[in-house]
Amino acid sequence: MMLSQIDQNALLAFAKTLAGHYSNYEQARNNPKDFAHINIFFRPLPFSLLNAPGFYSEQSYNHDPWRPYRQGIHKLTSSDDCFVVENFGFSDPIRLAGAGSRPELLNSLNVESLKPRCGCAMHFREIEPGRYQGEVEPGKNCMVPRDGKLTYLVSEVDVNATTWISRDRGFDPESDAQCWGSEHGALRFQRMAHLGNELTLDWLG
Repeated sequence: MMLSQIDQNALLAFAKTLAGHYSNYEQARNNPKDFAHINIFFRPLPFSLLNAPGFYSEQSYNHDPWRPYRQGIHKLTSSDDCFVVENFGFSDPIRLAGAGSRPELLNSLNVESLKPRCGCAMHFREIEPGRYQGEVEPGKNCMVPRDGKLTYLVSEVDVNATTWISRDRGFDPESDAQCWGSEHGALRFQRMAHLGNELTLDWLG
C-alpha cells in the first residue's frame, strides 16, 4: 500500500532523526567504572541497494572501531500506528566493519545474504514533535544467545535531534527473569553528526 504524502513526510522526518553518529563520551568520562565509551552509527543506504529505504547500523567500543560488537541492515517501513525498523543479519560482517565511518565499505555488502532477524523489528512512535521512542516488536520472539542459553531481547530506544538513549536486556523465556543487561541504567549518547541531511522523499521510493 502506498503511503500518503503526509505519511511520507512523517517517515522522512523520522529517518532523518534516526540517521547519525552518536557517542556516549560524556557518560563514559564521568563514570568510567560503569560505562565504556561506545559509538553508534545509523547510516542511510542507497535506495537501490535494498530497493527500499534502509540503513546500516554499527556499535563499537571507541578503542576498537574495526571490531564492532553489533552490526545490522535495516529496512524502514510504517504501519498504521508506528514506524518499523526491520532487522537483518548478513554474511561476513567483518568485511563491513568500520563502515559507520567509512561508508565506501558498504559497497561489499552481499544483499542476497541478508537474513531476517525474526521477531527483532523495532517499533517507533513519535511521542512529542521530533522525539521518538522505540521497542522490540511484541511477542518475546527476538532470541539472543548468551552464556550458552537463549534469551529474549527487550530493547528500548529514545531518540531526538540531539540525543540517543538506549537500554538492552535479556530475559529467560521460561521464567522471565533478567539474565543480562546494564546494571547501571541506560546508555546515554550525544549526536556527533547528522547523516540524514541529504535524504529526500525520493529516497523512500
